[in-house]
Amino acid sequence: MSESKIQSKLINQLESEGCYVIKLSVTNKTGIPDLVCIRPSGIAEFYEVKQPGKQPRELQKYRMKELSKYVKCFVHDGETKLFKE
Repeated sequence: MSESKIQSKLINQLESEGCYVIKLSVTNKTGIPDLVCIRPSGIAEFYEVKQPGKQPRELQKYRMKELSKYVKCFVHDGETKLFKE
């Protein structure tokens, strides 16, 4: 399954849970995860979407490690896994 289809399914899933989801395409920092999700409780999460079996690039891992000091970061390849470096 393509990354864009996996991403669309994830967005639909999160929105069905009442989340506000933003697809990040251009940011001031390269390597930022693909999606930011704001839960109804106000908690923000970041999601890096990958095809099954693919891993985030080193810069993406670096950015998620930075962000993990503040919010939860996940890698999603059809299954959501908490980012752990």
